[in-house]
Amino acid sequence: MAATQFDPIYRGLSAEVGKMRVASSGMAWKGVETGEVVAIASADIKSAQWLRVARGFQLRVGLKDRKRDTFDGFKREDLKKVTELFKNHFQMTVEEIDVSFKGWNWGVTDFRGQDLAFLVSGKLGFELPLRNVANSNIAGRTEVSLEFTPASKKQAGDEMTEIRFHVPGVTSKTKASGSDDEKSDAEGGDDDDETSAAQVFHDNIKETAEIGQVSGDIILSFEEVLVLTPRGRYDVDMFRDFLRLRGKTYDYKIIYSTISRLFLLPKDDQHVLFILGLNNPIRQGQTRYHYLVMQFTREEEITAELNMEEDEVAQYDRLKKNYEDPTFEVVSSVFRALAKRKIIGSGSFQSRDGHPGIKVNLKAVQGDLFMLEKYIFFVSKQPVLIELSDIQQVVFSRVSQGTVARTFDLKIVTKSGPEYMFVSINKEELEPTESYLKEKKIRVKEIVPDAELAMADVGDDDDDDEMQSVDSDEDQRGKRPKVKSSKNDDDEDSSEDEDFKASDSDSGSPSSGSDSDSDGAATASDASGDRDIQKAGAPKKKKKKKAGDDDAGGDKPKKKKAKAKAKDDDAMDVDADKSKPKPKPKAKPSNKEGEAMDVDAPPRPKPKPKPVKKAEGEPDEPPKKKQKKDSD
Repeated sequence: MAATQFDPIYRGLSAEVGKMRVASSGMAWKGVETGEVVAIASADIKSAQWLRVARGFQLRVGLKDRKRDTFDGFKREDLKKVTELFKNHFQMTVEEIDVSFKGWNWGVTDFRGQDLAFLVSGKLGFELPLRNVANSNIAGRTEVSLEFTPASKKQAGDEMTEIRFHVPGVTSKTKASGSDDEKSDAEGGDDDDETSAAQVFHDNIKETAEIGQVSGDIILSFEEVLVLTPRGRYDVDMFRDFLRLRGKTYDYKIIYSTISRLFLLPKDDQHVLFILGLNNPIRQGQTRYHYLVMQFTREEEITAELNMEEDEVAQYDRLKKNYEDPTFEVVSSVFRALAKRKIIGSGSFQSRDGHPGIKVNLKAVQGDLFMLEKYIFFVSKQPVLIELSDIQQVVFSRVSQGTVARTFDLKIVTKSGPEYMFVSINKEELEPTESYLKEKKIRVKEIVPDAELAMADVGDDDDDDEMQSVDSDEDQRGKRPKVKSSKNDDDEDSSEDEDFKASDSDSGSPSSGSDSDSDGAATASDASGDRDIQKAGAPKKKKKKKAGDDDAGGDKPKKKKAKAKAKDDDAMDVDADKSKPKPKPKAKPSNKEGEAMDVDAPPRPKPKPKPVKKAEGEPDEPPKKKQKKDSD
């Protein structure tokens, strides 16, 4: 009977288009571009299902050994023809599966062979092939994360790399046996037998996807390896195409093709670091690790025999059948052969202690900065790799502060954008570091320390401040009321000072800042004229006069100190000697009302002011809080 052909048909998740033929002997698919042929005998076909998928309709063929194969691209009208072909050739009924299109993200999970089905309202939402699951981790108490193995070949479009399930609640470990459940409940062992549903789901994923299981083709296994990043002790199982890290909490599957670089660096005299650079980082919760850092001691040795034949060992570069060497040498040799990557070792750089790295801090993280031939590698909890070809310039700071500062800072500016500031580097490492950078022809720049700039600025500012302080003192003296320095005067005038309260007008006239000696004399004469007006009865109040204060009050120039002279018309002396207190000159009582009063108060008891005749109808005691203003 002639074969029936369908096209275009896709096989599995491949993007390649092909043709499919069905005959009584079986079915076969052939790719158009590569010419790959996949044939399935009729005896191997156990079931057939028809369902709606993204690329049209899918024919899912169940095979023996719990395997299956899928073919997408069928049309709706092809269902009748496919059903007749399977019934006639294979005596089998094609089962139609209802697919949910609600788009809900909550439902029920069901393990179906090598697949994980997610059901929404009893209908299939989606299925995940567990054979493609690389890692399964519990991210929190109720969240399980599945990471998928990336495709080895380049495919068009996007690719799903991770999916998370929220699995709340608890379940019993002995749930399969009812008698055991009843017995445990009766004994009150709920806490011991119950576990979280997320943990049970995680264990089922690991068992079905064979994550963490040691199969027969294991090549070599290293037990209790100390891993610094991510922190913990793991068993490292080496297979032909991948390795597994098996820890107490996390299990990881790392394909050799995803390893980008291998580093073997001496940490100190006793420890060696073996570092794997990963293209696809491993995760713990929300943290991604792009580097896997292992630490070994130099004295530790191991005796190992590879689970491989001699002819298979010969296919790999520098791989031996038996090892009896230090552990770090065995591990690095096996990784170099299986991952087919060269090992990057330490370069010619040596610190003051003879090591290829120096102790530095990146922000608050402490680590080792290794100066390699083509890289600068900062190894810490979160390693940072900087290529020398990507460095734009290196800036040194805090290098010339004398013997006070024992450390300096190193700033690396890259061409790609990021900048890295390494601080707290011992000053003894400055010379070898600078020599290394100049040898690699990297632009080095040294900035002037901020402390020296600050000291220079402070020195200039001090001079300006001194000059400014003199001027400001002069100005403030002109604006402030005069303060007496004699204790005798303060004691004698205490009763009068309590009664006297200066007003705004007493702080000086607006033009007092530009008064000269002649202006001072004129002001004193104006004060005499004001006294004449007082005698005529014009002012509404009179105030008590203190020694050292003019009758004019606010009209007296405040900026300059005046010295009493023999004649009233002589100019006053300004800016008397400030270095030592000068004796107060004796005040001359004025016989005439038109003469100016002395400015400074006498050291001896001052004479009482001459009584002024009161105008008729003026009250005996004028209010004390009202002062005479210039405008009056």
